[in-house]
Amino acid sequence: MADIKAFIHDDFLLETEFASNLYHNYAANQPIIDYHCHLSPELIAKDHQFNNITEIWIEGDHYKWRAMRTLGIDERFITGDASPKEKFIQWASCVPKLIRNPLYHWTHLELKRYFDLDELLTANNAAEVYDKTSELLQLPEYSVLSLLKKMGVETVCTTEDPLDSLAYHSEFTHSDGITLSTAFRPDKAIEIQSEGFENYMEQLSAVVGFPIDSYESLTKALDNRMDYFAAHGCVLSDHGLEQIRYAETNDIKADEVFQKKRNGKPLTATDLDQYKTAVLLFLAKGYHKRGWVQQYHLGALRNNNKRMLQELGPDTGWDSIGDFNQAVGLSLFFDTLDKSDQLTKTIIYNLNPSDNELFATMIGNFNDGSIRGKMQFGSGWWFLDQLDGMTKQINALSNMGVLSVFVGMLTDSRSFMSFPRHEYFRRLLCNILGNDVKMGHLPNNIEHLGAIVSDICYHNAKSYFNFNQ
Repeated sequence: MADIKAFIHDDFLLETEFASNLYHNYAANQPIIDYHCHLSPELIAKDHQFNNITEIWIEGDHYKWRAMRTLGIDERFITGDASPKEKFIQWASCVPKLIRNPLYHWTHLELKRYFDLDELLTANNAAEVYDKTSELLQLPEYSVLSLLKKMGVETVCTTEDPLDSLAYHSEFTHSDGITLSTAFRPDKAIEIQSEGFENYMEQLSAVVGFPIDSYESLTKALDNRMDYFAAHGCVLSDHGLEQIRYAETNDIKADEVFQKKRNGKPLTATDLDQYKTAVLLFLAKGYHKRGWVQQYHLGALRNNNKRMLQELGPDTGWDSIGDFNQAVGLSLFFDTLDKSDQLTKTIIYNLNPSDNELFATMIGNFNDGSIRGKMQFGSGWWFLDQLDGMTKQINALSNMGVLSVFVGMLTDSRSFMSFPRHEYFRRLLCNILGNDVKMGHLPNNIEHLGAIVSDICYHNAKSYFNFNQ
């Protein structure tokens, strides 16, 4: 087996002594607040024990799936009926070919942090690694809560649709200092053009206990569900949208569009913009009333491969970066809320790196001094949560905003083995600052920069989200 102790080592990604000092003394031991992810609250509440490493590490991971398909792996070994061990061996055969893809770093970092494995993963040792890790996963110290504790996780915030009963959040009790929270994600009530919209309205009607036959009743239902989520400790919302397209609108116009949809009439682009603007404004005002943080993940072009979407469904690896116009809609949307003093704390996430400076300057338009870091340019996400993507986001935020108030990293993941991504981000942040010190761009003041690093890694998020308060 190849020894990679010189690869995943104490100073991995840290190029200077100052960066090493920053990371080990100010970043590494900070608790993790993972304020946006797609983990299963059921598995957390039940303290699930995984059967094997494929189940915890490969199932549902469309990052890995895309790479495997690119390398010519048959779908049977990705989402098909191959055995867990066969799937793992196929994945392992791909890893050596993934140099410079973040999966190469994440793979070995995760094997090291969770299983203390120091060997490079290849097809040659795949069976042995599978057996060893799957055996460990049967131990009590590898249950879900034990894994979260092992990574220093303090708060996990999952993402739920308004239909969700939040039963598992209710069932969960604080365990070893771990808190489980949720984020309200009502995208299906916004995407009126989708084929499943009418069915979704029926489901929402069943949950709230009254018919949804108008825009007014829809807003009543959404208000009902926001109250329900708030009663269960929710302090965040989230939206995954291509863009925010703003249009002058009102409740009457929104209801006209709603009725056209109910009656099976075609919707125009203007109809869509007026309806979606109305719903987004209604929701945003509801978030402000409740003191929630609102999040907008913008720029994904989803479900590009319709053949595979039909076969495998959404979130299976057929999405990419889009090139949408973002500035005008964002500006008008935030300005409308700001005029009535109903703009709550907000994080905007950008998926197209060409828009980084746009996002970094947009938040400055609405940071009004009322709240420290009220408007946030979120960390690089999805295709951009790698070294280059995160560096560009940090640079844009630093150059055009205030890095020291940044709320830092999140996993946005469906995998319980993704938490070393916080370490990955923290090492990168410390390395950037360490190189700035080396070049004389920042003073050699470890206490000052260390305090900023600690804030970005933990304290800013703790304060911003008011978790555990």
